[in-house]
Amino acid sequence: RFSLFVHRVFKKTSGNGGLTLYLGKRDYVDHIASVDQVDGVVKLDTKDFGERKVFVQLACAFRYGSDDLDVMGLCFRKDIWIQHVQIYPESHKPTLSPMHDTLLKKAGDNTYPFSFEIPKDLPCSVSLQPGPDDKGKACGVDFEIKTYLAMDKCSPDEKIDKKDTARLIIRKIQYAPSQVGAGPKAEICKSFMMSDKPVHLEAAMEKDLYFHGEAIPIKIKINNESNKTVKKFKITVDQTTDIVLYSADKYTKAVYTQEFGETVEPSSTYENTLSITPVLADNKEKRGLALDGRLKDEDTNLASTTVLRQGLEKDVLGILVSYKIKINLMVAGGGDVTVELPLLLMHPKPTGIIDNSHKRILDLSVLYPLDASERFSNDLTFFLPFTSTCLPI
Repeated sequence: RFSLFVHRVFKKTSGNGGLTLYLGKRDYVDHIASVDQVDGVVKLDTKDFGERKVFVQLACAFRYGSDDLDVMGLCFRKDIWIQHVQIYPESHKPTLSPMHDTLLKKAGDNTYPFSFEIPKDLPCSVSLQPGPDDKGKACGVDFEIKTYLAMDKCSPDEKIDKKDTARLIIRKIQYAPSQVGAGPKAEICKSFMMSDKPVHLEAAMEKDLYFHGEAIPIKIKINNESNKTVKKFKITVDQTTDIVLYSADKYTKAVYTQEFGETVEPSSTYENTLSITPVLADNKEKRGLALDGRLKDEDTNLASTTVLRQGLEKDVLGILVSYKIKINLMVAGGGDVTVELPLLLMHPKPTGIIDNSHKRILDLSVLYPLDASERFSNDLTFFLPFTSTCLPI
C-alpha cells in the first residue's frame, strides 16, 4: 500500500550561482510545547569559494523601518534571536529526517543538510500593513534563512557581498487549540437624567474563539425601561496592536463597523442574534494594521490573536495582537450605552497536520497561496515515502 503526499520545494540561488538554498516548507507551526524543526539543504558549486566557508543563519528580527530608511548608518532592524551553523567545510551534521532525504534527492550531488530548532518563546510572524506608497519590506516580526560565503560566521569587520548570499523568508505560525471555551458575556445598566428607569444592554457569544473568515453570531438583548428612545446601535471589532519590543506604542484600529437602524422605544425590548465577519478584504487601505506574516506580496489575513504562554515575558514577543467587539447603543438625548466582548481570532488546525516528528509531510502553503512572482522558483514534487521515487511536475 502506497501513501502519496504533495510536497512543494522552495529554492533560492545566490547571485554568484555558487549557493542554492532548498526548503521543504515555509510555514513552521508553534505547538506551544514545541515548534517544528527547520530542515533544509544547500547545494554548492565551490570553484570560486577560495578559502571562504559556507554558513547558514536563521534569524528572528523586528523590522520597524523600510529598507530605504537605512541611511547614514542607521539600522531599522533589531535581531531578537539569531543562530549560525557552518556547513562547508562540513562541521554541522544534523540527524537526517525524511525532509532532508527528499531535499537531498531533489538537489543532487554536493549538497549539505542543516537543521535549526526554533525556541518556543519567540514571537510568531506578524507584519504591519504598508500604505499605498510604502516600498520595501513591511515592518513587523519576520524569520529569515540565509546561506552565505564568508571567512567568519559573523565578523563585524567582514562585508558580505549580496551576490554571495541566498535568502528565504519563513513563517512561525500558531493554530487554534482543539478545545474552545465558553463564550463571553457582558451587560450594563445605565440611567439617564430626567428618566426614572435605566436602559439594560446584554451581549453574549456562543464561544470564545472564532476562525478567520468565520461568521461570529452575537446575541443582543435590550430592555429599555427609560423614557428615552434607542435610535440605533453599532457593532465594531477593534484590533489592538501593542509593540512591546522597542517602545510603548499601542494603537487600536477598527477592522469591522456596522450600524443597525432598529429603534427601541421607551418601555419596550429588543432581542436578536446578529452575525459579523471581520476580514482583511474590507481593510486593505488601513496602514499599520497587523497581519499574519507575509511571504512577498501574496494575500494574507488579519493577524491572529497572540497566545501568551504562562510565565513568558511579553517583551520578547515584539508585537502583541488582540481583538474586542463593542456594541454601542445611541440613545436620543442621553448619550451612548456600550459593552465590550473579548474575541480570539485564529486559524483552524488543518486535518492531519504533522507535529515536529516529521512522520508525515504536509504542504501548509495551500493555506497561504504564493503569488506569481514566487512560483517561478518552486518545483512541485510528489513524494512517495515508501519508494525512492520523486516525480517533478
